[in-house]
Amino acid sequence: MSDLLDVLRPTLAFVCALGAGLVAGVFFAFSAFVMTALARLPAEQGIAAMQSINVVVLNAAFLGVFMGTGALALAAAVLGAWRWTAPGSAWLTLGGVLYLVGVIGVTGALNVPWNDRLAAVAPHGAESAALWARYVVRWTIWNHARCAAGLAALAAFAAALRASR
Repeated sequence: MSDLLDVLRPTLAFVCALGAGLVAGVFFAFSAFVMTALARLPAEQGIAAMQSINVVVLNAAFLGVFMGTGALALAAAVLGAWRWTAPGSAWLTLGGVLYLVGVIGVTGALNVPWNDRLAAVAPHGAESAALWARYVVRWTIWNHARCAAGLAALAAFAAALRASR
């Protein structure tokens, strides 16, 4: 069993690094230019576009990488903690925790509730412009945090992979 875990650890670190990098890249794109472009549109157009994005993003490709990496990050954190003295285990655990808390946790606790508020608004409604102005700022701040957490998780998983060689 110990030999299997020694083989599994670098493979898990590699796959988690890929997943965290892909997800961080999506968040980077939103932080770097998508939200800026949407914020430049009139509120009703920005709202309608983001509402559409929030529906379309719920697809097998994105959710498979996002949640699949979350499941693997949980396994990595547990494996790293369980085999703490093995090379790279601390990095493996750190990467798992960073992804779970900083990517999955922030998404569920902050970005998704903002998306739900936006989904409930009519783009041409009386309060829509004010909600959109708050949404763009707050959602983007927490998206920056998710991007940073994803990149930090990627770095930790890469360090785990390097240490386990």
